[in-house]
Amino acid sequence: MTTKAYVVGVGMTRFEKPETRDWQYWDMAREAGTAALADAGVPYARVEQAAVGYCFQASTAGQRAVYELGLTGIPVYNLNNNCATGSTALMTARQFVEGGIADCVLALGFEKMARGALGGGSGAGDFKTSPVARHYGIMAAAHGFEMSPPTAQIFGNAAREHMERYGTTEVQLAAVGAKNHQHSVNNPNAQFQDVYTVDEILAAKTVHRPLTKLQCSPTSDGAAAAVVVSERFVDEHGLRGRAVEIAGQAMTTDTEESFASGSCIDAVGRPMSRAAARLAYERSGLGIEDVDVVELHDCFSINELLTYEALGMCEEGASGKLVQSGATTYGGRWVVNPSGGLISKGHPLGATGLAQAAELVWQLRGEAGPRQVAGARVGLAHNIGLGGAAVVTLLRKA
Repeated sequence: MTTKAYVVGVGMTRFEKPETRDWQYWDMAREAGTAALADAGVPYARVEQAAVGYCFQASTAGQRAVYELGLTGIPVYNLNNNCATGSTALMTARQFVEGGIADCVLALGFEKMARGALGGGSGAGDFKTSPVARHYGIMAAAHGFEMSPPTAQIFGNAAREHMERYGTTEVQLAAVGAKNHQHSVNNPNAQFQDVYTVDEILAAKTVHRPLTKLQCSPTSDGAAAAVVVSERFVDEHGLRGRAVEIAGQAMTTDTEESFASGSCIDAVGRPMSRAAARLAYERSGLGIEDVDVVELHDCFSINELLTYEALGMCEEGASGKLVQSGATTYGGRWVVNPSGGLISKGHPLGATGLAQAAELVWQLRGEAGPRQVAGARVGLAHNIGLGGAAVVTLLRKA
């Protein structure tokens, strides 16, 4: 028998350009974890397990991080799932609660990154030993290999394919960046809070055609956390007013569909995202028509468009027209990335999925201030990592 899982507390640091502040990853973790516990009104002594995600620190860094919150001897699970690491921590916490293993679990994610573009996934630039070598092999076979950052290159080539296949325009890709930069103005935790026009985004430095710098997520330092508890814990501690239910959640990894077509669109994860969304809808009894607010993985502008299609927000190939119509911003059918998304809020890999959850919890509680989505009742988070993993989470106010 499973029990429902609820998020009752969230917290995050401001996401910042690497080396901006003199802090270590455990400082970030303490700040985000303390905020989440305070938001829940739960002392760390009540936490029974901790799921901690990061990509660029050594083994047992999760212990070093949570030791800042207390030395209680609880199990700490160190997780690394590329850019989907934060949501993997949230999913692990949910499974512990739903399975009756624990009543109160802390999900924590952090990253202290280096400046400059993210590498290809191996940490040494050697694609022969990289866990994403197969993905880059698909790209190289179809497009060759250029001297631009590998992750921007594979997503940029997915954008080229989308433009050739569906008539998507550079203006539509830039509209994603313009929207998300505009949204970040009202987010004090965002790395960037500047507004850019579509023309300014198009005129910015090209990273890998057609993607310009203002359509690419930056490297970032930061942390985020969530307190996940059982329904029994919610009732025993009077937390109904704070609780947001994890109504449905699914993780998928690559299948043959990712590689069979030879397309970068598939290699970067649209099939994974589509499958994860389908499972999450089935498990929650909700559909995209029930969703009010979305935090999705816009590591590059093209991935936001691919994710619209994967989530069922539009027909395949129609995502450029969808963003250009205003359907994914305030006053439209959904508000997508009210936080500013990865492009403007920042992307510390281990923290991103939990920061998405934090934003949705604030939105569903009506606590998002000037970026509040009016009447938000159901939120969807989408977090993806090359290599690969896609996690889709549906949240609703208890």
